[in-house]
Amino acid sequence: MQRAENAFKRLLAGLSGMSILVVFGVVFAGSVSRYLFSAPLQWSEEVAKYAMIYGCMFGVAYAYLQGTQITFSIVIDTVPKALRHKISLLIDIVTLILGGVLTYSGLIFAGKRGGIVASGLGIQMYWAQIALTVGGVCLVVAAILRIIAFFKSRPAGGEA
Repeated sequence: MQRAENAFKRLLAGLSGMSILVVFGVVFAGSVSRYLFSAPLQWSEEVAKYAMIYGCMFGVAYAYLQGTQITFSIVIDTVPKALRHKISLLIDIVTLILGGVLTYSGLIFAGKRGGIVASGLGIQMYWAQIALTVGGVCLVVAAILRIIAFFKSRPAGGEA
């Protein structure tokens, strides 16, 4: 199971990195085109924006899976270790549910408004709006991996 988690982490890290690379590349190309050649790339802002959204979706799941997401550690650090472990499981379950809600709402959103055509790219907005669904699925997978890891890390007696 650890190999699957590591592979998923590498996938999320790679996709996040590629998204940021696209953002920087497109913004750089757009700036060069606009200021050196006085010929702005009409599509560059949209591509950068959509790449940023996808990068955020992948990055959120990656940070959560790594355990580096923003937390209220001042509260968590004050409770006993056994309770902290159970709170961690509760957070993973809530994340699983919220990832499912994000997946479902992203599908509804893309279904209702996805037919609108993006002005700069000329593609359907579905491809940008489905990023919510992709992010939700990534969170669901990450939460499942963390829940499995939680139960594998429990002592043989069953008490956490």
